[in-house]
Amino acid sequence: MARRFFTLFLTLASFLCMSAIPVRADESSDFGEAIVAAPDRSAEDLKLDAHRQPAKLLDFTGVKPGMTVLDAMAGGGYTSELLARAVGGSGRVFVHSVPNGPEKAHQTLIARLARPVMANVSLVETPIESLVPAGVHNLDLITLILNYHDITYLPVDRAKMNLSIFNGLKKGGVFVVVDHAAQSGEGTSVGKTLHRVEEAAVIAEVEAAGFKLAAKGDFLRNPNDPRDQPYFKMDAATDQFALKFVKP
Repeated sequence: MARRFFTLFLTLASFLCMSAIPVRADESSDFGEAIVAAPDRSAEDLKLDAHRQPAKLLDFTGVKPGMTVLDAMAGGGYTSELLARAVGGSGRVFVHSVPNGPEKAHQTLIARLARPVMANVSLVETPIESLVPAGVHNLDLITLILNYHDITYLPVDRAKMNLSIFNGLKKGGVFVVVDHAAQSGEGTSVGKTLHRVEEAAVIAEVEAAGFKLAAKGDFLRNPNDPRDQPYFKMDAATDQFALKFVKP
């Protein structure tokens, strides 16, 4: 009887541990700091570091050398380059650019791709609903940084997009979303006006595709942000959430 009770106890404890999510993941490691400290990073990127917290972001994603990752809606490629440095020569990065997207960001990205550090990067231009290019499977990591709010007001089927991301990842693969936080109850209604999205709305939509929320990061939080203005009208950094989802 005692042995059966002990076995039941271990099984229950294991289940509770697996269910105890999300967890907070905010500490930087030497890995993230080393990537950010590379001496050949551009002055333009260094200016962005203060409010983008790149070392903490890299550690939050769990990116490691040798991984295959995709940076969705990469814009000018700030995060893409960090990921390229992190996976190293043994890894690979797909950088997703939206067809007919903002021309300035696209030209910045094209110029960045010419740098030697981006030798392990492939540019892909696909519709947002099919972020993962045909033939690409078993990705370790996909990132979508500061753009989910834009997708909420574009003519995009977000359920289809999230399913494409889910199918592009390997089992245990990670999907990381970072965005400007909207007020509670606003959902996706202020994407175009305030360039924000409610954290709970993102969680609900991504989990509907089959993902499980694994962690939340507080490293970009700003409790003093009233969350009633767009980021480009603020003197200080916005309150931003960071979410890590895992494909079971």
